[in-house]
Amino acid sequence: MKRRTPITQYCHERIRQLIKNPSLCIDATAGTGKDTVFLASLAGANGRVIAMDIQETAVEQTRNRLSKEHLSDRAEVVLDTHVHMDVYADEGSVSLIMFNLGYLPGGDHHLATKAETTIEALKKGLTLLCEGGMISLLIYSGGDSGFDEKEQVLQWLKELPDDQYTVLVEAFYNKPNHPPLPVYIIKNETV
Repeated sequence: MKRRTPITQYCHERIRQLIKNPSLCIDATAGTGKDTVFLASLAGANGRVIAMDIQETAVEQTRNRLSKEHLSDRAEVVLDTHVHMDVYADEGSVSLIMFNLGYLPGGDHHLATKAETTIEALKKGLTLLCEGGMISLLIYSGGDSGFDEKEQVLQWLKELPDDQYTVLVEAFYNKPNHPPLPVYIIKNETV
């Protein structure tokens, strides 16, 4: 029997389809560094990645993973909240921003993203995006975290002006136990 593709790998492939030749990327929730490595590979030798997380463990894991993959020269890893992403990039300069909402895999479930700060970071992220740029969200919910954040973020996304942004929400419909919800926000190009 063929093994199932992990949801994060599916999302990476989807991002490859939607974004071509990104120059500056932000991993807003670095976690274990898997998305940071993906972004560093996607951006290529001339691209740059800023990875951020509020947990020292996540920052260390991300730096170690980048080093192991020989991609440290493409990424800056900072111990900071994604709410401050505008300190690290200029308005209109970012091709792609990735968020994995929830908590650090294997980490403390009490240290999880929250709707208020996620929405604040998303607002800042939208100003940082270049035309044609994208924000990718993987919304984890269920168990001890995430339902409230998921509902608030989805409601906020629904109110984004459709002449400025295209919001694509996908679902793994036949997966049990509240699978993560991939969301892509594309900043429309002006004509």
